[in-house]
Amino acid sequence: MIFKGYRREDGKVGIRNKILVIAVDECCEGIVRAIAKENEDAVVLTNWYTCMLGGNEETFNQMIAVAQNPNVAGVIVVAMGCGSIQPEQIGNEISGKPVRLMTCEKVGGTRKSIAAGIEMLKEIESHISGLKREDCNISELVIGIKCGGSDTSSGIASNPSVGKAADKLVDLGSTCIGGELFELIGCEDILKSRAVSEHVAEKIVTLINNEKTRWGVPGADVETMSVGNCVGGLTTIEEKSLGALHKMGTKPIQDVLQINKYGVERPGEHGFYLSEATMLCGGAGVNYASYGAHIILWTTGAAGFNNSIVPVIRVSGNQSIINEDIDIDATGIMNGSEGIDEVSDRIVEKVVSVAGGTLTQVEGVGDATMTLYQKDQRVESMLNLNCIK
Repeated sequence: MIFKGYRREDGKVGIRNKILVIAVDECCEGIVRAIAKENEDAVVLTNWYTCMLGGNEETFNQMIAVAQNPNVAGVIVVAMGCGSIQPEQIGNEISGKPVRLMTCEKVGGTRKSIAAGIEMLKEIESHISGLKREDCNISELVIGIKCGGSDTSSGIASNPSVGKAADKLVDLGSTCIGGELFELIGCEDILKSRAVSEHVAEKIVTLINNEKTRWGVPGADVETMSVGNCVGGLTTIEEKSLGALHKMGTKPIQDVLQINKYGVERPGEHGFYLSEATMLCGGAGVNYASYGAHIILWTTGAAGFNNSIVPVIRVSGNQSIINEDIDIDATGIMNGSEGIDEVSDRIVEKVVSVAGGTLTQVEGVGDATMTLYQKDQRVESMLNLNCIK
């Protein structure tokens, strides 16, 4: 299958031409917002954690990885100048697209920095204006898979439909990445049986257990079943997991992609992958952008988030929320008028259409903040949680 995409200088294919404006420390976030508002395709990514690098390598690695996403056509990296992270440390790692760097202290203040940033924006706009779409094979697409607001219809309709679509996309040569390891608790044996090797099987179990430990520290448990999940008919995290499992399809699991202080793992061979993409919605969007995803398939029994870099296709089988926000109506599965195979075909068609430039139902409307999420290294150390190398 063919779609029209933008061929980057490094050979990768993008489906959007976003200009990423990175605030490497929160102090210059207002400056990058003022720069970005001059172009509707400009996207802000702010490091809210700290201007210090030590202990925040996971955030640092994600800023670089998001900038490398093929949907990003140009990058502006801005730092205040008094922190530990300098623009060059990020900019020097980005290739295949124009990159501009700015240190506000050197420019000489807020107003001058905004003016300089707008000029950089115009330079990148000029580059983008000359880009044309060309024929690209669907095998070049990377699709993230995420759920949210899960209810009974999720496990019966939207998740199985997306899982079937993932199988079809993999058969066509695409790469699909599932995440939310916490919401796969109880499914370890099923997932292990799909692993391509013992090493991958070990990663599946270890990384799911890591998530279970992070979110269930005795005396500091965190709520992981929302009110919406319960009202929607789900009773336990295990029941939620079995419904979520359906969106992962049936194909062999090539690897479990990690995001940590050592770096961001990206897919190698085409196929299906699991990953450490968080269950937290905004953070998951940035995680998938880091992995190089072009599109996210989002299954929902409620509402959903929107990401400014990676278009989100919303799939739902809950009749009560079918409105102009939903891209794929899967309620036919619930009432018996349509099958999973038919809905999955429509999902694949939608993926190709969005890749070719068609906007999703809410693309560019009410985009969520690009949330940089990282695991707290102090907690990781206290819990004795280790990355798998």
